[in-house]
Amino acid sequence: MYDERLTAPATMWLLPLGSGISFGLVFLIFGAVPGLVGLVAGGAAAAMLLSSYGSARIRVVQGLLVAGEARIPVEALGESFPMDKEECLAWRTHKANARAFMLLRSYIPKGIRVMVTDPQDPTPYLYLSTRFPERLAQAISAAKADAAAAPQTA
Repeated sequence: MYDERLTAPATMWLLPLGSGISFGLVFLIFGAVPGLVGLVAGGAAAAMLLSSYGSARIRVVQGLLVAGEARIPVEALGESFPMDKEECLAWRTHKANARAFMLLRSYIPKGIRVMVTDPQDPTPYLYLSTRFPERLAQAISAAKADAAAAPQTA
């Protein structure tokens, strides 16, 4: 129903280049070959870290909201609130609740806040950085409607 990968923007990929150059310069005092190895290893390590940071996904599939490592049944979710840049900043800072689940990416200015209605769960809401908050809210609503319409098995 919904699938988004929170990839890092193209400009952030300059960081591994700078890291590789820095490592290369550090190891250059030991010779040209160690300098080249430092350049390649530093750039590759930084690229792997950036790639893993940008590999978080948000999905709505089979009655679940999957956000990073979290898997929440849509039946346990309440109302969704798509937020613009200013609202997101407020909910990441002074309005934030320490018990909330947050999947934040600083390079994504928009987000969504989804209330948790499960009385057994101490998490008051989910804050998810997303490039398409309205589309995610619609997908959650559709998944909740599908779950409510599905026959219950005992």
